This record gives sequence, C-alpha cells and structure tokens, in this order.
Amino acid sequence: MRILSVVGNRPQFIKSAPLSLALRNAGLDEVVLHTGQHYDRELSAAFFEELGLAPPAHRLEAGSGTHGEQTARMLPGIERAVLVEQPETVLVYGDTNSTLAGALAAAKLAVPVAHVEAGLRSFDRTMPEELNRLLVDRLSTLLFCPSDVAVANLAAAWPARRASRVEPATVLCRS
Repeated sequence: MRILSVVGNRPQFIKSAPLSLALRNAGLDEVVLHTGQHYDRELSAAFFEELGLAPPAHRLEAGSGTHGEQTARMLPGIERAVLVEQPETVLVYGDTNSTLAGALAAAKLAVPVAHVEAGLRSFDRTMPEELNRLLVDRLSTLLFCPSDVAVANLAAAWPARRASRVEPATVLCRS
C-alpha cells in the first residue's frame, strides 16, 4: 500500500516521525511531500535529519504569503504528486494550510484522505486553523482523533458519519 504523507511545517515533521517509522516497520510504502510552508533550515531540513525522516520525494517550496496564496501555490504540486505516485491514501496532519491543500487535492482526485488530529476544535471561526480543521475533517475518509473530546466533536457535527478511532497524540509517541 502506498501512502502520500503531506507535511509542511515543524509541528507536522515532529508528529509524522513516529507514524512514518510505524508505516515503514509495517512494510507500507510512504512517499513524503514537503510543501515548503516552513522552509528555512532550522524549521525544516534540521528536523528531517534529527528525526530520521525519509527525505521528501516531492518539494514544493510554497513559501510565505496570505493563506489563500500559500494554499493555492500548494495545490498544483500536490495534485501532480498524487497523479504520479498513485497513493491509496493521502495522509495529512493537524490544521495548517499544507493540511488543507493536501486534503483538497486528494479529495478532488477521489483519493481517500486520512487526517491525524481530527476533531480538534477551538470553536473560533476567526482562526484560519479552525476553518482548516472543519474543512479537512469534512473531506477526510479516515479520522484519527487524539482524544475522546475530539471524537465527540465529530459526532456532534456529523451524527450520521462513521465512528472515528481514538489514537494517542503522535507527538507523545517515542520510537
């Protein structure tokens, strides 16, 4: 099984490290795409090296800009990677512009989306991250929640939707 992991910033690199190791140990084929949301060495490459992450097969160098500009720059590159790699699932983390772009590109190509940290809510729609959370959860096929509260948030929002699994926060896992 091939999984395309979309990451773009420091918290995502940290969260992806234990899951990436688990995927490799399970014999799954993980392809990493780095959007470039965080792009300087101290916020990017250093984490890949220190955490033992596989180098990204795809680098987009999205850089800075408004939320709309940054997300828009990511979409074509993620879409190309999905078409080239033909993953069975696209894996996204958290609530960033990289998360939203990965989920949207995959969903438009009818590729299932797995969302790590699904169901988290601030209930403040003025926060860009809150809008990303709501949209990504709606686009996702697999919802991996870090707490029972997150599961309850999803159940309240979409009562007819399938149950979500509760997973430990990946940042707490150690290899």
